[in-house]
Order: sequence, then C-alpha cells, then structure tokens
Amino acid sequence: MTTPNEIVIVGAGLAGAKTAQALRENSFDGKITLIGNEAHRPYERPPLSKDYLQRKVDRGSLDVHEPGYYARHHIDLRTDTCVSAIDRATHQVVLADGGRIAYDRLVLATGATPRRLPLPGADAQGVRYLRSVDDSDQLRDTLSTAAQIAIVGGGWIGLEVAAAARAAGVEASVVVRAPLPLVHILGPQIAQIFADLHRSHGVDLRLHRNATEITTRDGAASGLRLDDGTHVDADAVLIAAGAVPDTSLAEQAGLAVDDGVLTDSSLRSSDPHIYAVGDIARAEHPLLGTRIRVEHWANALHQPATAAASILDRPARYDRLPYFYTDQFELSMEYTGYSPPGATSQVVIRGNPDQLRFIAFWVREQRVLAAMNVNVWDVTDPITQLIRQRTPIDTARLADPTMPLTDAAASRTE
Repeated sequence: MTTPNEIVIVGAGLAGAKTAQALRENSFDGKITLIGNEAHRPYERPPLSKDYLQRKVDRGSLDVHEPGYYARHHIDLRTDTCVSAIDRATHQVVLADGGRIAYDRLVLATGATPRRLPLPGADAQGVRYLRSVDDSDQLRDTLSTAAQIAIVGGGWIGLEVAAAARAAGVEASVVVRAPLPLVHILGPQIAQIFADLHRSHGVDLRLHRNATEITTRDGAASGLRLDDGTHVDADAVLIAAGAVPDTSLAEQAGLAVDDGVLTDSSLRSSDPHIYAVGDIARAEHPLLGTRIRVEHWANALHQPATAAASILDRPARYDRLPYFYTDQFELSMEYTGYSPPGATSQVVIRGNPDQLRFIAFWVREQRVLAAMNVNVWDVTDPITQLIRQRTPIDTARLADPTMPLTDAAASRTE
C-alpha cells in the first residue's frame, strides 16, 4: 500500500494517544487527527478505581501527556467530538455534526463501555458506573458522604471499589453471581484468597446471588433486592458487571467483529486501511495461537507501537503476554500470561498464601500458562521467560521458593 499522509484515530484514551505518539516517534510527518468523545485530554484509567478514587493522587497525574504535547507534535486533538460513522468507500469518518475527515489509515481505539443491567430502578439517583474520570469523580463524592454502598459484580472493578469504600469508612456489600469473586478468572483456590481478604476487612460478600431490583426511596437508590428475597441497604449502588467492547462503528462499517474487532497480529482489521488497538482489538496472538481480547492497561499502552509500525508498512506483530495488576487492601499483585477463563489448569503455589506473599502459577501439560505474584516483586521477567519458552517444568522446583525460577525446567531435575 502507498505511504499514508492522513491518519485518523477514533478514541482519545491511552491507546489512541499512544498510537499518535508512536507514529511521530516512527518519523511519520503527515497529518494526525485524534478524536475523543470526552471533554478531557487523554488520560489513564487504572487509577480511577485505585489511587485516584482513594484521593491518593491528583487529577493531573492521570494525563497521558502534558497539556502542550499535542500541539507541539502537530497532533490535531479534538475532544468532545463524536464520530457517528465510517465511510469506507470514500475513506472518511463522519462526525455527529455532519462534518467529515478524510483518512488514508484509520485506527479504532474506542475502548469498552460498562455493561448495563436491565434492573428495575437502574435509572435512580445514586446508581453509579465506573469507566470515565467523571464517573470516578462522582464515586469519590459518593464515598465521602455515603454510609453504605452496594456493588453488583465481583470482578476487578467491583473489588477495588469495595476496598476503596472500606478505606473511606463506608460499609460495602458486593453481590456476586458466582460461588466466589473472580473464580472464572483465577479458579476457586486463588479466588478464595480474595474472598477471605475482603471479608477480613468487613466487606459483606453475597455469593451465588443475583440482584433483581435496585430499590428506591424518593427517587434515589436505597439498596438492592436479591433473588433470595433479601435486601441489601445502601445509600448508593455501583453496577460493576463487566464491560463490552464499543464496536458500534466497526459493525456499522461492516468490519469483521466477534467480541471485538478481529485483527491479525499486526492489529490490522478485515479492511487493510483500518486498525484496532486496546480494549476493542481481538487480535491473533502468535505465541498463544489464538485470538484474544484483553481489557487491561498494558494492551492499550503497548499495542500502539505495533499498529504504528504496521501502518507505516514495517514488519510488526503484537506478541507481548497479557499483563495486569491490582491493589486491594494489603494485597498488591501482578498477573502475567493467559490462562483461558474456565479452563482446567493445575495451580502451583510458591510461598505463603496465608501471609499474602506468594506466586501462583497456572500450569497445563507441564507448561506455565500464567502466573500471579502477590506482594512478591521483580519476578515478572523470569515469569515471562518461563511462559514464552514453553519449556516443560518440574512443579516441585517451581513451588520451591529457594529455587531460582529459571531453574524450574523439568530437564534440570536429572
């Protein structure tokens, strides 16, 4: 394909901003238009449920770049602007106000949106979602005035907000459909550790329960009615039931979509002039041998470099291992790798879970698929090496904290 002169990026979050940066760092000197539907400059989202929510960092620390970055690098940043359609025939994006912007290459970085639940009372005052900085600001205000909050969903966001609520002295109840929070991701053994942690800090976990109604009083949320008939009192309700990729533009344009925009390993979609990065990209992974879509900060941070190189017709493929982290109470952890949710794997523990200082490894057919280091640091590199090399390991050596991780290979037991 010919070298592009005009590149449009739809979505001005971390992934969109980093794509613009990567293009400039790769000496692209053409026109870059970065379009976001929020009124804010690009910012990072992980602190919204962690340090920013707990008022440990200020608003400016969230920004991806300093205020003058975009003008200095000749990036046309258009905030508070909505793209309503993609005209693939003319290579233009259509704005909500009827305007059009031409592109030679288009990058979709539209992210994900919170899953809405069809619950009676969902439109009441005091019902919250958490995706944007404005959402986090509202939730911060809520935690400064509420005595009780009820949370629907026991995933990462729900548990992080519960931890923030308890840190603020707010009673927190978490309603989880599954037998344990995070069990579909971590399995029962590790999920139990998170459940025990939250209960030890006074979080009311309602397991194997569904919310059937958000109850109200004078138009404001007053709690949750559960499927067993019980009621959870609350001054506010957070819906944290996961997120869905915002693929509406891609679907309207006729791109291949299936739980995200389908791309090859270079992040190119079914249209060779259109790319996808971040939460919406369901990309072929060369190492894992399957398509995956990961809603985590590391993808939004690192995929843009691959997309930018590919756009400029340079060999590129995205083969980094998935990575994410969480901080809840005294538990801080990093997770590296990919163990398909619900898949059967052996869990090998190195360290002491009772002291919240350990590494858990997900192993199948003597190979490490993923690992989670809890309050153990500087081990991401050897963990990554174990996973990428796909070398058969000896589980006894893997579990032995006196043994270097690099010596866990089965061949070294001889």
